[in-house]
Amino acid sequence: MITLHHAPQSRSFRILWFLHEAGLAHHVTYHSFGGKGLRDPAFLALSPAGRVPVVEVDDQVLFESAAILEYLVETRAPALGRAAGHSERGQYLEWLHYGETIAQHLAQLTFHHIVLRREDRSPVVQRLEALRLRRTLEGIEAALGDQDYILHGGFSAADVMIGSSTDLARRFVPLTGLPRVQAWHQRLTARPAYQAALAADGPAELYLHDTYGDARG
Repeated sequence: MITLHHAPQSRSFRILWFLHEAGLAHHVTYHSFGGKGLRDPAFLALSPAGRVPVVEVDDQVLFESAAILEYLVETRAPALGRAAGHSERGQYLEWLHYGETIAQHLAQLTFHHIVLRREDRSPVVQRLEALRLRRTLEGIEAALGDQDYILHGGFSAADVMIGSSTDLARRFVPLTGLPRVQAWHQRLTARPAYQAALAADGPAELYLHDTYGDARG
């Protein structure tokens, strides 16, 4: 049994979604951003940074999203990855880790739009990070071409990784003018596994509005 330590609307959603895509039996331990649960010594023993996701699997603990996905693909769901020697291996790894490139801008925007008090927020940082986030989505737009998923060979864990980040990105920047991204996002969110993960995500804690800042326009 795989145990996922998860908080709603966080980066651990990508792991929750993948577990449903792969049909892997799992147990979800829910955590809240409120209080000090993620700073508890018992949790910090699992996750040094006090963050989710954390996965307990095969008598070990993994706490980085991309590492978790790579490990689960290699050990349990090879069809959702690209093995060493595959012609798409390099592209697969690149896009898998691109999800964190998107997420770093999401983290800044979340901090400035949600965490900070209104008087402490920086409109300059908000605009700059929104622009940077938009550029990451433009990179996906260019890569998609006429294909349904990020790789020509079809759906993979890379779509889960960048797709979950894109799903949050649309709260801060509009997807207008990115028709391929829009169509790809619609395909991803229509997948039964995505819908099952969304139902299991838990009550919203971070994003209480559909859009923030630039995405309101």
